[in-house]
Amino acid sequence: MAVFEYRALDERGKQHKGTLEADSGRQVRQLLRDKKWTPLKVGVVQTHNNHSSGAHSWSFQRGGSAIELATLTRQLATLIQAAMPVEEALKGVADQQEKRRLKNMLITIRGRVMEGFTLAQSLEAFPKAFPQMYRATVAAGEHAGHLDKVLNRLADYTEARMQSIQKIQQALLYPLILIIVSLGIVSFLLGYVVPDVVKVFVDTGQELPLITLLLIAASEGFQTWWPVILSIIIAFIVGFNYLLRRSSVRLSWHNLLLKLPGIGRFSRTLNAARFASTLSTLTKSGVSLVEALVIAGQVVSNDAMKLAIQEVVRRVSEGASLNRSLRETGYFPALMLHMIASGESTGELDNMLDKAAQNQQQELDSRIAMLLGLFEPLMLVVMGGVVMVIVLAILLPILNMNQLLS
Repeated sequence: MAVFEYRALDERGKQHKGTLEADSGRQVRQLLRDKKWTPLKVGVVQTHNNHSSGAHSWSFQRGGSAIELATLTRQLATLIQAAMPVEEALKGVADQQEKRRLKNMLITIRGRVMEGFTLAQSLEAFPKAFPQMYRATVAAGEHAGHLDKVLNRLADYTEARMQSIQKIQQALLYPLILIIVSLGIVSFLLGYVVPDVVKVFVDTGQELPLITLLLIAASEGFQTWWPVILSIIIAFIVGFNYLLRRSSVRLSWHNLLLKLPGIGRFSRTLNAARFASTLSTLTKSGVSLVEALVIAGQVVSNDAMKLAIQEVVRRVSEGASLNRSLRETGYFPALMLHMIASGESTGELDNMLDKAAQNQQQELDSRIAMLLGLFEPLMLVVMGGVVMVIVLAILLPILNMNQLLS
């Protein structure tokens, strides 16, 4: 059975939209007529691959969508844990969705399950909504017979990733606002306040201090050239983003980021936390270590670390230990490597990966707090210095004028 979207008018002329499962569009129209509705439009709900685009294309990669993924995963796990068949659980979760796109997706997945596909295979119809990591974990849970536990673990993982991203966004929000406000204040002073004040000193014909002359030059330059300055900044940002689309340029840039003091360690900690968390979830769900490494490497945002993890996959597949292979990359913290080595020697790699992931997340949180704590006073010092220069440039001619008058 396929899933069809419809638009129809009832007896009062009110328009209705929805979805129905049926063998054909003709059957959908007949079902609508049985309800004394007039069909206006009937069409099959389309699925999308990785290269698709259009009005129905969507993903769980940003904002509230991650909440939706975690919620429906948790609901599905609860129903399956209650011994409900997968197709009935999907129907139950679909009935609870208020958003039509979610309902359409779940009904389509249910239709594929009823055709004989596994849940993991059915999720492949929506690869943007359910990434490879999600599908591989579901497949491992189905194979091991612990789908409910695996789905609960996936919900926990999705919620944790979402919270981590939100923490980083919230940490960057205040410094960004502070920078924008600071630039706005300085631009306003140079563009409107300083010219009017300094004009008084220029009209007197007195010799002005060097700092005042520099401020006048900066103010006049800003008034004359601000469109050019703004255009250069925008062109630089657009050009830089364009260059980063090239894999060779992006790799060089990511290598440079890892070597920068402060930023490099933050990037390594962030990606190590993502890598460890994903690897822990996959291995605990029954995914083989090599396959888990391949998938976990894809969540790493730094291309240099991603390339190094590909070498780790090759070495581990040839029989090398995980901790030694990761150590040779030089990108992962010593404590994480020590915990992985302990897990390999005791046969509790799954548990130690979980602890390593928690440890890296804690370190990431503390590093964000530290960087934010340093940035705030630094911005205050910079802004204080700029304001002090402007005040001195205005006060010094006044003091000189008073000395001349006395």
